[in-house]
Amino acid sequence: MLNPWRLRLLSLLENLGTVRAVAQAANLSASSVSQQLALLEVETRTHLLERTGRRVRLTQAGLILARRSRAILDHMDAVEAELRSLGEEPVGLVRLGAFQSAIHTLAVPAVTRLAGTFSHLDVELLELEPHESIPALRGGDADVIITTTDFVELPLGPDLDIVPLTTDPIVLVASPDHPAPRGLADLAAYADEQWALDMPQSYMANLTLRLCRESGFEPRVVCRFSNYMMTLQHVEAGLSIALLPGLAVDRRYRVVTRELAAPVNRTITAVVRRGSPPRAAVNMVLDALRQPDLPALAKWDRSEGTHSPPHPELT
Repeated sequence: MLNPWRLRLLSLLENLGTVRAVAQAANLSASSVSQQLALLEVETRTHLLERTGRRVRLTQAGLILARRSRAILDHMDAVEAELRSLGEEPVGLVRLGAFQSAIHTLAVPAVTRLAGTFSHLDVELLELEPHESIPALRGGDADVIITTTDFVELPLGPDLDIVPLTTDPIVLVASPDHPAPRGLADLAAYADEQWALDMPQSYMANLTLRLCRESGFEPRVVCRFSNYMMTLQHVEAGLSIALLPGLAVDRRYRVVTRELAAPVNRTITAVVRRGSPPRAAVNMVLDALRQPDLPALAKWDRSEGTHSPPHPELT
């Protein structure tokens, strides 16, 4: 009988490419991963791996089993949930991955509503940026993700089903004392500014670099933060400017936002693996995400292109 845990490791190897990467993802040592994969070869009586120098790669049989493993594991999850189900009530664990600015605006409200309604449904919330969430979904570490279709470096493919949720503008963020002219922001006018960026190869870091370069300059990067709150603090202090998604602009920070003269909007979607057996629990999470309980966002003054979110204690 095939061991589900070893099938998952094989699927991760096909998705991540190296035993070391699988070991990190599974919180195991590389030797333990190699040992488990060797046992899987014994179970299947099939040569699944071959060495190329100091690395291993999947044989044709290994590729076939790795790609079938995801469907096998999904089916096992569905059967387990079905056995645990009480009537039509969704039950079981759903792992929901979401990027930072979507957690409080989309994911948390949906999870809160579900928690108050379905006592046998557990939702594990994972903070995953687009470059992390798509591999996690394909590798089986997430059941549903909130991501964007605009992350061109890692496109969504025919193996995934997309559920549109909303759109979100990319805005320029500066301190209230910034001397830049009011109105729509032409990025070329900010070529000499100090910039705050996300971590290298992340969605917002790549997007900021691309938009600045299209405007004819290389941004002078003075800091990089993986946390939007830290970016907003840096901007609020007048130490930098940044491009951020509208959903990321927390009202607690005294910053000014300006829409871009050449508008950029990201399309926010929920994504699940295509072809996996339908699970009532996953469908319920998708339904909850389709009905977002967004907090009251501050109004945009489109004539000026500005927006200054006040601190709660000042409103």
